[in-house]
Amino acid sequence: MWAVSTLTMLALAGILPDFRLRSADGGSATDIAVTAALGAGAFGLLSALVWPLLVRLLLLVPALVLGVLVFFLNGALLWVALRLNPVERGSAAPETAVVVAAVMSAVASATGGALAVRDDDAYRRRLYRLADRRRRSDPPCPATPGTVFVQLDGVGHDVLLAAVDKGLMPTVARWLGTGGDRPTHRLTPWRTDWSSQTGASQLGILHGSNFDVPAFRWYEKARREVMVCNRPTSAAELQARAIEHSGHAGLLAKDGASRGNLFGGGADEQALVLSIAARRRGPAARSRSGYFAYFSDPANAVRTALSFGAEVGREIGQSVRARIRGQRPRVSRGGLYPLVRAFATVVERDVVTAAVMGDVLAGRSAVYADLVAYDEVAHHSGPTSRDTEQVLRRLDRALTLIENVAEHAPRPYRVVVLSDHGQSPGETFRSRYGLTLADLVRAGCGLPVPRRARSTHSGAEARAAVRAALRRPVEEGAEHYRPTRGSEPVVLASGNLGLVSFPDVPHRMTKEEIDARHPALLPTLANHPGIGFLLVRSERHGGVVLGAYGAEIPLDDLDDNPGPLAPFGPGAADVVRRTHTFPHTADIMVNSFHDPADGEVLAFEEQIGSHGGLGGAQSRPFLLSPLVLSAPVPEGTDLAGAEQVHHVLRRWLAEADESGTGPMPDHRERAA
Repeated sequence: MWAVSTLTMLALAGILPDFRLRSADGGSATDIAVTAALGAGAFGLLSALVWPLLVRLLLLVPALVLGVLVFFLNGALLWVALRLNPVERGSAAPETAVVVAAVMSAVASATGGALAVRDDDAYRRRLYRLADRRRRSDPPCPATPGTVFVQLDGVGHDVLLAAVDKGLMPTVARWLGTGGDRPTHRLTPWRTDWSSQTGASQLGILHGSNFDVPAFRWYEKARREVMVCNRPTSAAELQARAIEHSGHAGLLAKDGASRGNLFGGGADEQALVLSIAARRRGPAARSRSGYFAYFSDPANAVRTALSFGAEVGREIGQSVRARIRGQRPRVSRGGLYPLVRAFATVVERDVVTAAVMGDVLAGRSAVYADLVAYDEVAHHSGPTSRDTEQVLRRLDRALTLIENVAEHAPRPYRVVVLSDHGQSPGETFRSRYGLTLADLVRAGCGLPVPRRARSTHSGAEARAAVRAALRRPVEEGAEHYRPTRGSEPVVLASGNLGLVSFPDVPHRMTKEEIDARHPALLPTLANHPGIGFLLVRSERHGGVVLGAYGAEIPLDDLDDNPGPLAPFGPGAADVVRRTHTFPHTADIMVNSFHDPADGEVLAFEEQIGSHGGLGGAQSRPFLLSPLVLSAPVPEGTDLAGAEQVHHVLRRWLAEADESGTGPMPDHRERAA
């Protein structure tokens, strides 16, 4: 690596006019070569010894700002390395020093990776260094197997199978044995709750309870506040409620690590976790610690920055191509979206994957990590687009990295891959009908409707992660939804699930009360072609589902007569009845139309791939588990609800504790 760095420095000195390795009066070839060798060596030592200290001093700098600052600090280290040269002091203009340092870091990273591929011992040493400091501070890890849970956010069961069939995910294909290999994993679909979104699913999976989470965002009358699952303060409140309701700290309470999630799961080690990002001091710093651990290696910063720029260019090109072709459906992909997408598909993926690798090498008992890349792209490009296929390829490579690292861990590991929900395609409600759900509600209430339909906020999880990294407040403050007059409804969207609340009424209104106040509202909503069904409270029946043409089915009768729930398939009645019991269920719950033939729904947000309600692939995620673990559920039984998934994962952790060293995974046998 020293030799390659020396040659790189010599090449750059010959190419860049503001970078020289000799004095103004010249110098022999030997002096120039020695200058380059000593300069490269000094730069390598400074990067290894001084750089981590600089990053630690910059702990209070927002994470994404640090990613830019890396280049300037790296250039400063190169300038110092040149000045320390005892043979002959080279020189470089400040901007040139930044370029030279970046190129040398990238070349060093590529060289180290290439050498590691050819030398198993070097590869093992490189991996062990990732967690050496943490390993020395921790007690020796037990011989029982550890478990890594990797959540591929938004990847549905059918999307995963299609990706395997197309050859997009060779690692998953090998685990399933589709290419003739002996399978090592089993694939199990599961069914989400009515609220098919990360907030409800991940809260249930990590903490064992998602009770009273009716949607991605909802209005709580007692607090006069809108709860939003990807707002740090709301995430912290939801986590506290789940812990109180379940009676335990969470899935990761025993020597666990939580990486890139909305919730901590009871883990002692947390990084990029939204529920602790609301606090300005103390544990709040831990929520961003993953960024600093990752960027402490300048080569990581260079590699990620180059990939970030390439992803921004890729998104702009794909967006322009979609407009030129007149692709439909289509939503706006301008503004800051290319940067948000690049953050989700590059920065968040790289940082979380590196954090998981460190946890595995440190021998942690349980790790849960969320990779949000697919979900963010699918919202804007569609769940089965070519754009998302590229993302799935890169996610599979992340799984390969984790699998390779597990071969060098101090204990055996089992890798479980799962998703929190799927995504359903379809155009937006606004694009099809020229008005938003809020406009339709206002019309049913006899209130004035704006001439132009207003856009709605996106519920994509990656946006909150970007804002938390920048330490900026969440854009959806509670005051944003406070009506100007107390009698006006609060209308919120969660994918293709809508919620209507009347803030001046302290309790959940009944159908009879709504009809008395706004006689046209419920018929207007129920008979609209873009609406599938409504859920409202009833004085007579307790709760009823309303549909077109006057359909009104009591909740107790849905098993015999599903009425408007029939197109939404089995299990729909159960999740609707459960949501009806939540204290903060909205006055009117609105689920969009769903076409079972093509799986389409109509999102109330500006998304052409959506999730949050019932209908299509959004309610059908997957669980990919090693065969050495017990079956998630008995054959012929459905795995339904995030809380049931939590119990399955807890059972597997208990099995690992009881299994001793357990059977060695197949990939370790092949490596041996």
